[in-house]
Amino acid sequence: MNPLYRNDRPGQYPDSWYVASTDIPPEHPPLYGRIKADVCVVGAGYTGLSAALHLARKGLDVVVLDAHRVGFGASGRNGGQVGTGYNLDQQALEKRCGRDNAKALWDLAEEAKSDIRRTCAEIAPDARYTPGVAHGFYNRSEARDYNNGVVHLAENYGYDQIETIDADAMRAIVNSPRYAGGILDHGAGHIHPLRYAFGLARAAETAGVRLYERSEVHDITHTDPAEVRTNNGCVIANHVIIAGNGYLPHIERKIAARVMPINSFICATAPLGERASEILTRDIAVADSKFVVNYFRLSEDKRLLFGGRESYSIGFPKDISTALIARMTDLFPQLKGVTVDYVWGGTLAITMPRLPAIQRIAPNIVSAGGYSGHGVALAGLAGKVMAEAVAGQAARFDTLAALDVPNFPGGSAFRAPLLTLAMTWYALRDRLGI
Repeated sequence: MNPLYRNDRPGQYPDSWYVASTDIPPEHPPLYGRIKADVCVVGAGYTGLSAALHLARKGLDVVVLDAHRVGFGASGRNGGQVGTGYNLDQQALEKRCGRDNAKALWDLAEEAKSDIRRTCAEIAPDARYTPGVAHGFYNRSEARDYNNGVVHLAENYGYDQIETIDADAMRAIVNSPRYAGGILDHGAGHIHPLRYAFGLARAAETAGVRLYERSEVHDITHTDPAEVRTNNGCVIANHVIIAGNGYLPHIERKIAARVMPINSFICATAPLGERASEILTRDIAVADSKFVVNYFRLSEDKRLLFGGRESYSIGFPKDISTALIARMTDLFPQLKGVTVDYVWGGTLAITMPRLPAIQRIAPNIVSAGGYSGHGVALAGLAGKVMAEAVAGQAARFDTLAALDVPNFPGGSAFRAPLLTLAMTWYALRDRLGI
């Protein structure tokens, strides 16, 4: 079934705390008829909106199409963590890409965080960028690996923003009996993701971008100019940027082979009031070393936003909340019996090496996706470098496109069953503490 509609009703945002705490703007009209543009962007999440905004500021005529609404997908549902680097540490990147390429990739990732901080300050202050992301680990072996990474970043990249925390200090910040220690990255941060998406959309429209919602793209021709076709219209464009990530239907084989959608889930407790300090004593976000990661933070009204419980089927489980709440109360036993006001799911996308898939599909068609859990920062960066490539400056695009991101085994038809088998094993390792 089409991933755009398997878990959602057309154009209807999920019943999430993010939606409940945001003023939803009026809906943009669908596309009807044939129009022309310099660039057509498919997808109105962070990637597409960032690309559109940068292109419009360069003076190009840009159209953005989305099958649902602005920020409808992962951009409006995620954990809000603005992480450092990639879902592969720098030492592993150096082995995979070489030191010089790894350094270039690091600089791009640092720029991505800087862009979010600046963008929040300038156009989305209500997204409330807040510094600080902690990573918790469960045993001494993990502590050694984390600490080696901290030293490597400081000595080889001059990154001195990470503080190593022992078990007692970690417990003073994150009041869980499970963690044996952790690190606190002061150079990372967290945001309200949906408000950030709306801020990007407002800025893009102000710059002249034309936005069309409820306009699902079902075909893109590899011609010059290209034709981007919806059920009721068509955009004739000199260039096309594909930015659907986990919500992209199988309209481009090269993307489907490398980028696989997976689901993740978040719950929001009732406001905890003074009890919030029994969970977190600082306004930071937290993730941990589980392969099926737990991630959480406090909202501005003192709810615990707790995420995890990945799913590798297209459809959401019938019961999202039971297993998710069990993970939350295992980490925080003091929350047993707490009221949960919201539970929602969303679809992100991963690649085989957990590195983004930046591709040139045709001479005038580029795409980006598969951020593998680091999309809050990397998606905006990908949009920015695709905009540069469209405008004739492709060096940074080529740096990202050179990442070795192979096809999933079995192709798009068998990637999910094969990965589900592998992930079942990793989930078992998490439970056994291996």
